[in-house]
Amino acid sequence: MTFSRGDHLGRYEVLGPIGAGGMGEVWRARDTELGREVAVKVLPEALASEPRRVERFRREARALAALSHPNLLEIHDVGSSNGLDYVITELLEGDCLRAAIPPKGLPWQKVAEIGAAAADGLAAAHGRGIIHRDLKPENLFLTANGRVKILDFGLASVHEEASADARNATITEVGTVMGTPGYMAPEQVKGRQAVATGYANYEWLHVDPDFEPLWGDPEFQEILRPKG
Repeated sequence: MTFSRGDHLGRYEVLGPIGAGGMGEVWRARDTELGREVAVKVLPEALASEPRRVERFRREARALAALSHPNLLEIHDVGSSNGLDYVITELLEGDCLRAAIPPKGLPWQKVAEIGAAAADGLAAAHGRGIIHRDLKPENLFLTANGRVKILDFGLASVHEEASADARNATITEVGTVMGTPGYMAPEQVKGRQAVATGYANYEWLHVDPDFEPLWGDPEFQEILRPKG
């Protein structure tokens, strides 16, 4: 979906693009009623016609809306305009951790600080039965004031401990193998749940150009090896 400055999605006036990924495009916008700037996330045009992708997009918004924590992206609103589904979130100023890692890696003290903040946010989600399942440097955002924000719950799963609203927003089936392979724990590849913060922490600290998290792990290779 291509917007131009001045286009509207409901009460939100589009100001310009922020970025795009495989699961969404993000635009800067202004809430004309509250007079504040926000971020608008929409599905890429190539996916907007796929019902399963649209449903996952909506479920991610409902899952996140069930959470409230300083290290989790805050959802302000969801809506649809001219057949286009969108999610309104807080506007973050800063960059993803992938871009923030210097060539020689981050000091261990900073890695510990970031890792602790990410763990706090994940613990809050886990407390509501929501498992992220795709934690990696691209999905962690460092704001201009130094706060860590966890992004992209599009591959999350929701378990029995979750609230009724969150359970209704289950994004993927329990037992489905989903995530970014290089950051998935072996037990996650088997269909169980795990948090791969350690792999990301190692990468932030070392920035080893030959580091390929998990790909060389014997158990991981055994799981992926074709049988028969």
